[in-house]
Parts: sequence; structure tokens; C-alpha cells
Amino acid sequence: MSISVALTHRTEYRYDRLVRLSPQLIRLRPAPHARTPVTAYSLRVSPEPHFLNWQQDPQGNWQARVVFPDQVDHFAVEVEVIARLDVFSPFDFFLDESTEHVPFSYPAALSTELAPFLLRCDTGPLFAQWLEGVNLGGQRTVDFLVEINQQLQQHIRYEIRMEPGVQTPEHTLKVRSGSCRDSAWLLVQLLRHKGIAARFVSGYLIQLKADQEALDGPSGTDHDFTDLHAWCEAYVPGAGWIGLDPTSGLFAGEGHIPLAATPEPGSAAPISGGVDACEVTFEHHMAVSRVAESPRVTLPYSDAQWSAIDALGHQVDAQIQAQDMRLTMGGEPTFVSIDDMQGKEWNTAAVGPAKRRLAAALARRLYEEFAPGGLLSYGQGKWYPGESLPRWAYSIIWRSDGEPIWEDPSRLALEAGAEEPDIEAAGDLIGAVAKALALDPQCIAPAYEDPLQCMVEEAELPPDIDVTNADIDDAEKRARLSRIFSQPLSAPRGFVLPVQNWQSKAHGRRWISEVWNFRRGKLYLIPGDSSIGLRLPLEGVGPSRGAAVEPLIVGDPTRARPDLPPRRQFVESARAENPQHTPP
Repeated sequence: MSISVALTHRTEYRYDRLVRLSPQLIRLRPAPHARTPVTAYSLRVSPEPHFLNWQQDPQGNWQARVVFPDQVDHFAVEVEVIARLDVFSPFDFFLDESTEHVPFSYPAALSTELAPFLLRCDTGPLFAQWLEGVNLGGQRTVDFLVEINQQLQQHIRYEIRMEPGVQTPEHTLKVRSGSCRDSAWLLVQLLRHKGIAARFVSGYLIQLKADQEALDGPSGTDHDFTDLHAWCEAYVPGAGWIGLDPTSGLFAGEGHIPLAATPEPGSAAPISGGVDACEVTFEHHMAVSRVAESPRVTLPYSDAQWSAIDALGHQVDAQIQAQDMRLTMGGEPTFVSIDDMQGKEWNTAAVGPAKRRLAAALARRLYEEFAPGGLLSYGQGKWYPGESLPRWAYSIIWRSDGEPIWEDPSRLALEAGAEEPDIEAAGDLIGAVAKALALDPQCIAPAYEDPLQCMVEEAELPPDIDVTNADIDDAEKRARLSRIFSQPLSAPRGFVLPVQNWQSKAHGRRWISEVWNFRRGKLYLIPGDSSIGLRLPLEGVGPSRGAAVEPLIVGDPTRARPDLPPRRQFVESARAENPQHTPP
């Protein structure tokens, strides 16, 4: 989980008299290669008037060139940065095969491009002695970088040094202490003398207090803070520039925000420029604060935050009720099998070997827990672009007052494991439904597989492959063709009865139907392996023969409705209207 922080950095020089300033170069804008997302940035310079132009140096770093046309008595720079500290692994890279072990050599063309970052400074005896102790005997490159970085952290004591400039590597090794910029320059030179291109980096370092104390090792800072910092970057083909912080002995992470990366430390100074001789008073202030923070396992919402959220919810509910707003809300909880969490059917595929079976089992368990006496419905779900068929959906329907809708769960078919009914039984069932609803049996439409589509798909197969052969690559096509050609194409696959709950009791009707008309004379199903209810060619249905169907007036879904009657009263009413039909 990320944390957004606001960083404030103010630097001010006050002069004892009016002075002239040469053009000032300000390198306090996050560099283009910063991995930490910077969502907002501002730079303010005073006094006015002045001219500010943004430029990029030869290495692509941002720098503001500020010109003061008049004499000034002060010079102030204020920077504000909003950064999102998304945690990332500093080891998230791959090395080129040629650079997996040290020592390695750069290709000629790359060596030319990296020439400024391979320049070596003069060495002294301590530096030469240190180099001799650095072993490159076939060591993995990543291990070598980790080791040399940690060795410097352990050998060089960190100290805050207010003197300008950077110590020579020889002096840093001699006194065994230095600021972050001294350790960074020492590491740059050590790497260059070992044939690895390296550059000096200045930037901001943000460190936040940990949510919990570490179980082993140091817990880090006990408060949030930020400061100007310096570290080193090494170039390794395949990975690019890798940040190394010899002050901490760690690789650069999300808290390291580079401002300038250059071959020499002087080119990365935060502010550089000339001023007339004078007495100067210097002030420097840096601060960081958290502006957005997501709850997480180590720092969940506090009781006070939960109370505020709860109070806000009640306030919103009151406003909604006062303004008579009606809200509807839907959701789609995601179900993933614990036994195969990475399987295609649980991530990208519409169907799979276990999804439908396990989903049906889950629906049955939820039904038994929340909706005894309710109904299980196996129907059509969403139809996504690019997929040949709509997805299936299991629905659980029950009355909130506890009254049962269905009293005999043994008569509810199971999704899997149930015996497949034959076509005769399907015809008897649809006929019984039409009779129970007092509908004309002529409205029943037999549904057939499309012979034209079947012939096209069969013709696309190689001549030596049987349509029922399991060697067909497409599993969906294999299952469909095997099922289709196992029976005569002239036989119906099922029956369809269009039914609508009528809106009035005119002519003594509660349900109505119609005769569907098709250009080809029959109801040919859309190709697929789903049940026929999901493969109806509804776009090809024409006006019914005979009288026109009365228009349907859709009721207002927000109007007040009376409570449903008890089941017994509902059953008695249904029997009175249709003595031949007994509700389940």
C-alpha cells in the first residue's frame, strides 16, 4: 500500500548589503529517471524581479537557470514535492548474460557512451590498498555490488559535514569518516577503477517511521524525516543504472528521489552560482508530512477513524432520506478455487474443468445457509465481447420474510451429476408447463442445431479427422461437434416456450405467449455448448402470426408495493384461478 507525502524544502541566503548575483543554477527538480512517482511539484524563487528558464544538462537532469537583473539583499528557494511512496524491490531487474559475473567488459559502442562515467581520479596508497582487497574472481555481479556497498557502510563512519566540496577518496579512507557525498564519491571511484561505469547522484531521501518495531535488527528512524542526500549509481547492461547508497549499505529504494545524476559531484550541486563579496546568513529547512495513507495490515484504521467513517455514513444516509433519493447497488464477489488459484478458468477463461461444478456446489451451500425454501436458478450471465457465448449465472431467490417459495428441494435439479433427460421427457415437460399456464401448445417451438453452421465447421476440419475425434485442438469446438453429430441433425435438441406474466386479468389471462416466426421456418440455435436457453437467436425472431400482441406497460419499480401474501394464501389463490395446476 502506498503512502503519499508532501516534502517542503526551503533555502535562504541573506546578505549584509545589496549584491549582484550571477545566473544561479537550481537542481532541485526530481530527475526524469526517478522511480518514485512525483504527482506534484513547485519551485518558488525570490526576490522579484527575476527570469527563470528550465533547462536540461548534458545528462538530461532538470535545472532552473535564474537571472536577477537588479541587486538583491537575499536569495530564497522553496521547493514542494508530492510523492507517492510505492514500495518496489530494488532488485527488480535482469542482467545481460555477458554481465552476470564480474569482471565484465562493455561493448565498444557502449564504452564510448559511458566514457564520462569511467573517468578515474588520482589514487593514493590507501585507495590502492583497498582496491587490492576487492575480489572480482568470478563473483556474481549483484553479490559484488551488495558486498562493496556494505563494506563501505561498515568502514566509513557517517558524519554531518558543513564544509563545502567533496573529500578525495584517499582522504575519506584515511579519516574513515565523511558525509553522504564523500562516501558516494568514494564508491563511484572504486567502481570505476574496477571497470564499472558509475555516476554521482544528489537527491532527496525520505524515511518514514515503521508501523511496527522490527523483530530482529534495527527498526529504523523513530520519526518521519527528509534531507538532501547523495548516493551512487552503477551501470550494468540489462539492468541499467542501479542505485547504491553506501551511507546505509542498501540499494536505493522508493525513499530515494534523485535530483541530478552526473559524472562529477560539482555538476550535481543543489544550487550553484556566484555572488559579490559579502557577509551571508544561511537558513535551511526541510520537512515531510503524510498527506494520504491507505490502511494496511500493519496499520489498520484506528477506532477514531472508524467512528468518523461511521458518523459520515449516517450523515449521508440522513441527507439521502431527506432528499428522497432511491439508490440501488449491485456487486460481483469474485470466487476463486483455493486448489488452483492460478488456473486459466479462475483468471481469464470463461469456462474450465472445475469452475461450473464448484460454483454450483457453492451456490447450493449458500442456498442451504441463507435461503432454505427458496429457489436455485441456473441462467444466463454476462456476455463479454469476443466470447462466443454468454456466461452462465447461478441465482438464489428467497423471500426475506421467511415464507418458503419452494417446499420440496428434492425436485430442484442439480447442476452437475443429474441424469440427462431425453428429448421425449423435455417435450412432455414443456407441454405440461403450457397446460398449467393455460397457454396454446402451438406456441411451443422445437429448437434445432443449425445444419449449415455444422457443415461449415465440419468442412474446416482436415479430411483425416472425424468430427467426434478427441484430437480437435479447440476444446469448445470438439465438445460441440461431438455432441451434435452423435444425433441426427433433424432431431430437435429441445423446446422453447416464450412466456410473459401478463399485466392484467383481461380475458381471464395471467400468462401469455406467442408464436415465433423465423425466416428459415425453424428455430436454429446459435452454435455453442451451453444449454439452448443461452443460444436463442432472439435477433432473428419475427412478428408472430395472428393478432398483434398487446403492448406491455412496464410498472414503476419505485412504487410502493404491498407485502407478499403468506404462501398458503398464494397457493389457494393460484388453485382457484387454475384448478389443474398445483404450485410447487
